[in-house]
Amino acid sequence: MKFFAFHLMPWDRLPADFAERYDSAWTTVPNSLYDSQHGGQLYNDYLDQLVLADKLGFDGVCVNEHHQNAYGTMPSPNLMASILARQTNNVKIAVVGNALPLYNPPTRVAEEFAMIDCISGGRLIAGLVVGGGPEYYSFSLNPTHARSMYREAFDLVLRCWTETGPFEHYGQHWKLRYVNPWPRPIQQPHPPIWIPGAGSKETIQFVAQRRFAYMGIPYFHLDFFQRNFDLFRDACEKNGYTADPEQLGWLLPIYVAESDEQAWAEYEEHLWYFVRNLLKGLVIFPPGYTSVRSIAGIQRGLQQFMTSCQTRDDIERGGYAIVGSPDTVREKLKTYSQRLGVGNLLGLFQIGTLPHELACKNMTLFAEQVMPKLRAESQR
Repeated sequence: MKFFAFHLMPWDRLPADFAERYDSAWTTVPNSLYDSQHGGQLYNDYLDQLVLADKLGFDGVCVNEHHQNAYGTMPSPNLMASILARQTNNVKIAVVGNALPLYNPPTRVAEEFAMIDCISGGRLIAGLVVGGGPEYYSFSLNPTHARSMYREAFDLVLRCWTETGPFEHYGQHWKLRYVNPWPRPIQQPHPPIWIPGAGSKETIQFVAQRRFAYMGIPYFHLDFFQRNFDLFRDACEKNGYTADPEQLGWLLPIYVAESDEQAWAEYEEHLWYFVRNLLKGLVIFPPGYTSVRSIAGIQRGLQQFMTSCQTRDDIERGGYAIVGSPDTVREKLKTYSQRLGVGNLLGLFQIGTLPHELACKNMTLFAEQVMPKLRAESQR
């Protein structure tokens, strides 16, 4: 089992009546709600938390890309990753990921990821993603082209890393006379590749066929994760091999305190801010963004999305977040990770309005009292 600290870098100062006044925390949420001075402090606090993960012995840290929203104020995860590449020594740096259809040309992704890999001494994990539905509204991109643009860009990025240049690329969406990226990554033939998904059959089959790693998008009921991970394992078998647990990642909010009661007392208001404000508008599928056969399964899963939760019991029954004492968190994570068959645990240790001090305390308790025993048990 590998342990990663995942960060969204959320906005923590939406007005108290946000859920009543606004339909979404995405795309059209007014940027007049953003305070640049406070935003600067948040960025530095959030980076400090990820640097702390390196000092605490986590296996990796994760950042990701979202635009025009309050959920995750990180339109350029590569900027954050480059800082972390310089300020950390041991952790893998997972950018999960760059939304390839948003880059014109996508060779920019190959170049910037190679820079991060070189600065970090070969610690990059490259997330190559389609991008969430809201991003296509933010960039005014035709969502019916999302999958074909992604496939072409994906193959082009891999060519940049595995073929010497210059070479030519003439595809449906990009035509490049000279492809000759400097620099090239340290890791050969290329950095490890992670691809997140929310249940699209096309994504599951694509990742299994290429033998990369599939990261389950969070905020769903455990049963939804189980279904998708089983589909991935079946797809791997159909491609002639057995999936390795390290090809699967489970991302979820985690909070540890001295007791169950104290954990919920410290955490609950911050969790509900996140659920009731920041998740509004996240799950949007523009017309043509995914196939008819995939959307049916995803829509069933949305009936068990985290926004359907009303109480602490709902959160606990569905495994949407793991909250409690070190013993409680350890036992739940052990049981659920064995059930899901995953080799990568991606924890959201800061969420919503959770202040810096509590986020650092949470990570420290997890690293000192939860992670060592889980790691030992996974190695038996």
